[in-house]
Amino acid sequence: MSNDKIKLVSLLVVILITGGISGLFLNASQKENDNSKKTEKDKKMYRKLNRDERQVIIHKGTEAPFTGEYNNFFEKGVYTCRRCGAELFESDDKFASECGWPSFDEQIPGAVKWTLDADGMRTEITCTNCGGHLGHVFLGERLTQKNTRYCVNSISMIFIPAAERVRTEKAIFASGCFWGTEYHMQKEPGVISTTVGYTGGHVAYPTYEQVCTGTTGHAESVEVIYDPNKTSYEKLAKLFFETHDFSQVNGQGPDIGHQYRSVIFYLNEEQKKTATKLVNILLGKGKKVATEITAATRFWPAEEYHQQYYDKNSKRPYCHTYRKIFDD
Repeated sequence: MSNDKIKLVSLLVVILITGGISGLFLNASQKENDNSKKTEKDKKMYRKLNRDERQVIIHKGTEAPFTGEYNNFFEKGVYTCRRCGAELFESDDKFASECGWPSFDEQIPGAVKWTLDADGMRTEITCTNCGGHLGHVFLGERLTQKNTRYCVNSISMIFIPAAERVRTEKAIFASGCFWGTEYHMQKEPGVISTTVGYTGGHVAYPTYEQVCTGTTGHAESVEVIYDPNKTSYEKLAKLFFETHDFSQVNGQGPDIGHQYRSVIFYLNEEQKKTATKLVNILLGKGKKVATEITAATRFWPAEEYHQQYYDKNSKRPYCHTYRKIFDD
């Protein structure tokens, strides 16, 4: 090989190497920026924790028995997640177990997730909304009629007195992939929290894989907790209709299957009345409505990686877009 060719090859090698290195630095810088954005987002979503709080809530530690501020505390109110503020336990369900930690025999429906502990023996409990560690749940101790003891670290909770509690209401909607439904609902002023999950089926503790088969009867749904002083059920129901194709049967966009059907799961007769009124308005406009109006059954929160999916991944819905339909 001539000297000129050798020089040319050497130059190309240098360019490729330096270009590759630059690309690596660029990718690393991009990842650092992305992580920074996620960190800032987490700061806005969750309360800042001190070292002791992180040790329990994030790293699944345990506070010393008989030391927690709520161990022998029995005021009226509600216990919320210290990390995200979601309501977890009613004070009426708290009892004196003498175990050294606050004990409850019931959770606020859907607020607490059960998972087999890393030790393979106990059942860990975490906040459904943010995944923060709470403690463990024990069955069969016969301490109360419900025969259940949620053993919770005080440091995982913040107590809200009854007089200061914001009274909330709940709504459940299904309009295809629950990622997109949640995306629009959680941005509505007055909405306090959203949880994606499964409802309307016949299988207990369904998994995403089971629901995807279309045989469990469940629909991918979103449970919305809202402040009725700042928004209304009717406004949320209108948003539900205005952010998906309610004329499509058993599907939404490219997502086809019974689990992607359009449903309003009403929790009381007033919600049923409102949903029926809106459907009649749409029919009066000459629109086809495939949306079902069905009494709500138990809501099963979905896996943690599904919660606030689009916010976590900085993406936007692929089959849910807003368009105004109603006059007001």
